[in-house]
Amino acid sequence: MSTTGLHSTPVGRWWQTATVKPSSRSILAPLLAAVAVALGVAGPASAADGYEVQEYVVPAGAHPHDVAPAADGSVWYTGQHDGTLGLLDPTSGEVTTVPLSPGSRPHGVIVGPDGAPWVTDGGLNAIVTVDPASLAVTTFPLPGDRSGANLNTATFDAEGVLWFTGQSGVYGRLDPEVGVVEVFDAPHGRGPYGIATCPSGDVWYASLAGSHIARIELESVAATPYWPLTAGQGARRVWCDSADRVWVAEWNAGQVGRYDPAGGEWREWRLPGDDVMAYAVYVDEADVVWLTDFGANSVVRFDPATETFESFPLPDAGASVRQLAGRPGEIWGAESGLDRLVVIRSVGPEG
Repeated sequence: MSTTGLHSTPVGRWWQTATVKPSSRSILAPLLAAVAVALGVAGPASAADGYEVQEYVVPAGAHPHDVAPAADGSVWYTGQHDGTLGLLDPTSGEVTTVPLSPGSRPHGVIVGPDGAPWVTDGGLNAIVTVDPASLAVTTFPLPGDRSGANLNTATFDAEGVLWFTGQSGVYGRLDPEVGVVEVFDAPHGRGPYGIATCPSGDVWYASLAGSHIARIELESVAATPYWPLTAGQGARRVWCDSADRVWVAEWNAGQVGRYDPAGGEWREWRLPGDDVMAYAVYVDEADVVWLTDFGANSVVRFDPATETFESFPLPDAGASVRQLAGRPGEIWGAESGLDRLVVIRSVGPEG
């Protein structure tokens, strides 16, 4: 275990946006965005009826990868390129950064049952947590014979045990009460990437290189693969809905997939447009599915009830939103290519 210090980086005033309808965006959005960037917080990216899109600037060079909204309204993010964990206050726009350790390359971050952020750090080959009050950093290294795991993302099960993935071909667990990291070989080798816990308590991960998803048997720790309908689709991230169905972002195929464990049924839908690249997936409190599309530089909303898509284009090229997470009424993502965080807020019908 290790402990490090911290520093605080104000990034300017917060820019409060108004909702801009698609028909008026071409006139207003560039002006508002330019003024907002000058203030230190980016302005409206796009908007549609019932939603408002807001961007926030984080320190240059952070390359934010994953986000984790906290219960108090703040948002944690991983600064993959500068080895930090950041904390955004959306009200003020202030960002506090916590250096993790020399050599850190944090990838995923989630908020645990203890209210603390938990990080999968590929550079340190360790699970890292930060005390929300003191910002002290605690590190749980992987076993010495498991170097180069290429740690990716994590999830907590119903018993408070953290499960994680490593693209080198591993998955593992850490019981914070015990403090010992265990690592297991994944079936079919390289690829474990996104991971999520369903309401039932089942834990599923996606294998990007292996183009499948897998359910971890929590007692035996064995992982059982399940194969989507499209071969080689590149299952990248997963999320569960309220009915324990597993939603999958299919990177190579530009699709969103859904697996229903109850009936063993798969379905897939292609995202709209050309050159589609589905990276992240998140299911909100209403069981609406959100994805990111690298090809269209957008966040995409998919309504399973109507099987329809709605796109939220981002204003600047190369946003590269790699992960989505949320809380009621808000969908958050990390624009790794632009050093920004983005949120889509539900604002209700416009009058």
